[in-house]
This record gives sequence, C-alpha cells and structure tokens, in this order.
Amino acid sequence: MIRKIIHIDQELCNGCGLCVDACHEGAMGLVEGRAKLLRDDYCDGLGNCLPVCPTGAITFEEREAAAYDEAAVLALQEARPGKKVLPCGCPGTQARAIERHSGIGKETSESEVPGAVSVSGTTLSGVSSGTCQMSELCQWPVQIKLVPVNASYFNCAHLLVSADCAAYAYGNFHSDFIKNKITLIGCPKLDEGDYSEKLTAILKENDIKSVTVVRMEVPCCGGIENAVKTALKGCGKMIPWQVAVISTDGRVLET
Repeated sequence: MIRKIIHIDQELCNGCGLCVDACHEGAMGLVEGRAKLLRDDYCDGLGNCLPVCPTGAITFEEREAAAYDEAAVLALQEARPGKKVLPCGCPGTQARAIERHSGIGKETSESEVPGAVSVSGTTLSGVSSGTCQMSELCQWPVQIKLVPVNASYFNCAHLLVSADCAAYAYGNFHSDFIKNKITLIGCPKLDEGDYSEKLTAILKENDIKSVTVVRMEVPCCGGIENAVKTALKGCGKMIPWQVAVISTDGRVLET
C-alpha cells in the first residue's frame, strides 16, 4: 500500500540515537553508526522521531510500504520489561480526563499564571494584557484519529466535533464551544481517510447526550459535518445535534 512513512537521510544522520529512543514502536535502530528504519510495519507514520533529530535527517515520504501492524507493536511492547503499553505506542495518545474546578475558565491575572515570564511587555504564556482565559479542555487526546473509542470520559458526554482551524479563527472558542464538552478535532482536507467510521463507533458504544459540530465556512470543511451526519445515521440512536459555521475572519455565521 502507498502510505506516509519516515525517511532517514543517511548523509545527514550523525548516529546520536535520539530518534531510536523516541520511537516507541521499535521501528528504528542504529546500524553501522546510522539510524535505520528496520520495520515498515512498525512505523505508524506519526513522526514522534522527527522533532528530536538534531540534524534534520528525518522527513516524511509517501511510498509503497507494509501497513502499520498495531497488534505486533503492542506485542513487542508487552515483551519489554518495565515498559508501559500505550495506544499507538506514543505517550501523547494516552487517554485522560482533565478535571476543571469552578475557578477554571475565569480571567486570571498574569501573576496567577504558573510560569508566566514577561518579555518586552508580553508573557511567554501569550498574555499581553495581564489577563489569561484559562483552558476549558476536559480530556486528552483531542484528535479524532487518536482518541480511544471507549474512553471513560465519553459516558454521558456532550460531544464537540470541530475543524481544528475553528479554534484559531474564533476567539471565544473555549468558553463558547469547548466548555463542558468532550472535544474532538480534525481536518478532513489534511487527514487521510474518513472520520465517519470512528465517529459512528463512538456514538454507538457510548452514551452521548448531544453533538455539536463546529466547522469553517470553506467548502472542504464540509467533510467533517458530513462525517458526523453519517455517524448519526449509522449509530442507530436519536442524538440531538447542531452545527455552527465560523467565517475565516472569526464570526459565527450560523448555528
């Protein structure tokens, strides 16, 4: 099959081994002092190894490669002593709920933001006015492709399925859309495959109370709305749902 997979430039590789340590799937190794992709079927194509490479030797390419064998990777991880097995082998995909207290979501002064450091009038947390709107995110991960179908936080949840650009375009995204919802994001133009099968499974196997879709006004963003509609039809349940459309200049056009 043709799929996205890593490529290692042997001339740029300095043999540091950082990528081998970063590859939780065990797809990589050092051969004659250079990093090598040892097993195509162990590479999930997510590129956890890319940011640790000090020389930029690792990139993505699309080529004929064996399909990612998640079962084989999990078996390998289970055989490693002291290794904790995580979905896709990546710590960033570990499902967890995030508890939000009553104070979370209020505007907080710069002095109350942990780790905020002033640099020419702007803090490293991105606060320029001295206040910060705290996150309303209730779970991790948020990418549709990564979220576990049977995560405990889906029980009795109000679901938000959003185009990832919407959070950047609409200023009050956290308070108006994320708050009190379980958030799933994606980009139908950039992600491979269709979301409808994954979303159908989530709706079918969990007690979802409602679904809110937030999409951009651009035509390609209709893919995320259509995937939700397909999932709602296929789940065999009557679940209330609504759609909000955000303009490219950050306005809510319709709900």
